Amino acid sequence: MELLRLFLTRRTCLAFSRQCRTQPFPAAELEFDTSCASQWFVRSLGVIKCLRWQPPLSAKAFPFRATLFDRSPNSNWLVAWHQDTALPLREKHEIAGWGPWSVKEGVTYAYAPAHALEQVVALRLHLDDSNEDNGPLRVLPGTQNHGVLSDEEIHLLSAEAAPIECCVGVGGVVLMRPLVIHASSKAVSNEPRRVLHIEYAARARFDDGLELATA
Repeated sequence: MELLRLFLTRRTCLAFSRQCRTQPFPAAELEFDTSCASQWFVRSLGVIKCLRWQPPLSAKAFPFRATLFDRSPNSNWLVAWHQDTALPLREKHEIAGWGPWSVKEGVTYAYAPAHALEQVVALRLHLDDSNEDNGPLRVLPGTQNHGVLSDEEIHLLSAEAAPIECCVGVGGVVLMRPLVIHASSKAVSNEPRRVLHIEYAARARFDDGLELATA
């Protein structure tokens, strides 16, 4: 399955939530160093090794990026249907299938081809309940098998496919592929919805010679 739901104990999740609050993350800085939060999570909980299921990547997979999505009444936004196709890279090299390129806060990014994105999986740890009222993740199941799509193709598929809302309780974990078409609506309640989105890769260096940038 490309989308799995796994559950950690409420106690563990709340402990991790407290750990996030003690980290010196600026309020406006949602993306942070994987060496602190995400690796603390992996080392402390051992989630990849202790849960009895077949991981979508090999045992050598490593976290390369973590983003804290902090949705609240003061920070409420709509995310249209899309795929996650940009990857952080160590250096820019003009290679067919990669690009356009950009630089954000000193990090080089490129829109990646399907063969690279298929080496990535995201683990979403829910620090709060995610329900139909506070803007949960919505996905179009099976769309990760279509490769990298144009905006028009995404629009057509979103009009045809039946979406699934990923409503998950605090401590719940959702695994998703970056190529699955996904979105989220604005929250209609005052309940917070914090999700730690940790991305793992099966390898640091791709066959075309490009290498992921890691914190």
